[in-house]
Amino acid sequence: MSTKLVWTSDPAAARKLRESGKLDAPRDTEAARQTIRVTIDRKARAGKSVTVASGFELTAETLGKLAAQLKKRCGSGGTVREDSIEIQGDHVSAIKSELGKLGYKVR
Repeated sequence: MSTKLVWTSDPAAARKLRESGKLDAPRDTEAARQTIRVTIDRKARAGKSVTVASGFELTAETLGKLAAQLKKRCGSGGTVREDSIEIQGDHVSAIKSELGKLGYKVR
């Protein structure tokens, strides 16, 4: 019976798994191969709207840079959560056009 390692807090063990090929280092997928869903979310936000772009296959660093670019474009605050970017306010059209210019498929 083989076990599958789900999570480790030991950086040496994680490095050892990456080097042995059993754990791949996170990589960015090219923009043309990603389909991003852009929606408005109002749930559990006290009536305020948030634009959510989800479905990214990017490293945390690259996703943070993209979020900063989108926030600057919209002139609004926001955050990165797992594989999605949340921008405060209703900015669906601006985010769709910006991601389209960068080569992402947008729904």
